[in-house]
Amino acid sequence: MKKRVLITGGCGFVGHHFVEHIIKNTNWDIVVLDKLSYASNGFDRLRDISVFDDQRVKVLSADFSQPLSEGVKREIGQVDYIWHLGAESHVDNSIKDPVKFVKNNVEGTAHILNYAKELDIECFYYFSTDEVFGPAPEGVDYKEDDPHNPSNPYAATKSGAEMLVKAYGNTYKLPVIITRSMNIFGERQHPEKFIPLCIKKILKGEKIIIHANKDRTKSGSRMWIHARNVADAYLFLAEKGKIGETYHIVGEKEVSNLEMAQFIAETLKRPLKYEMVDFHSSRPGHDLRYALSGGKMEQLGWKPPKTFKQSLEKTIQWSLANKKWLYAI
Repeated sequence: MKKRVLITGGCGFVGHHFVEHIIKNTNWDIVVLDKLSYASNGFDRLRDISVFDDQRVKVLSADFSQPLSEGVKREIGQVDYIWHLGAESHVDNSIKDPVKFVKNNVEGTAHILNYAKELDIECFYYFSTDEVFGPAPEGVDYKEDDPHNPSNPYAATKSGAEMLVKAYGNTYKLPVIITRSMNIFGERQHPEKFIPLCIKKILKGEKIIIHANKDRTKSGSRMWIHARNVADAYLFLAEKGKIGETYHIVGEKEVSNLEMAQFIAETLKRPLKYEMVDFHSSRPGHDLRYALSGGKMEQLGWKPPKTFKQSLEKTIQWSLANKKWLYAI
């Protein structure tokens, strides 16, 4: 059946991929709500995927760290689903200015939740992060109900927002689902992020700094996943997800930062210049390893439609053909 959905942060990296995925795979109407911060690149991502040629998409600019105005609410109209993806997400920036992250990620989520409880919605989806658990020891993959132990202000604000979402589900019976993902990559990612940064530096013959342990013998690692796979998981949960539950959307393999840089260099057929750095000691709040268990989603029947290797190769080749996005700041 045709739905009408609201996506906050829809001009951002993950958000615009989800918008594109809905356009290609459903007949739904979409309302995008975005405050157009530095990470959004204005409407450039939506222009690049020709969103403004589709009559099913309405794009609104509003800062949800403040309550939504009556005019914005009127323009949004009734929706069936809300996907709250909009957030401040840069760890370094959260260390420099934690209060800004509290206002956007905690207060902002409260404002969207307050708006949601005015509506008759089928589900409110909150997009969270692996970082709420803090560092993962070797051999540990955190499950959905494991306790939070955030290491930096960004992670703490995402943890706090999760608690608000749960509280609104319990107090107001708002139908909610929380998801957590790990490091997400793909086309049109902000060039400050690791993969586009590696591509740019390798092409220019520059040295890449690799986040490592104290003795600089082991690099940090993540379970990478392409944004389109995350979008696919979200549509899967719209059909199969259970209200009140939390789900981890996880890539199929763990890859170290050094292995990632080496793979990119091999694909580009360029030499890799790198230096292992004890980044955690110099920048407290950055964790060496994050890891989530994807078993709950697997039991529901979901797996990433594209493999890590397929997704990364495609992203690298796309970046070579669209170099403007490597410098889109």
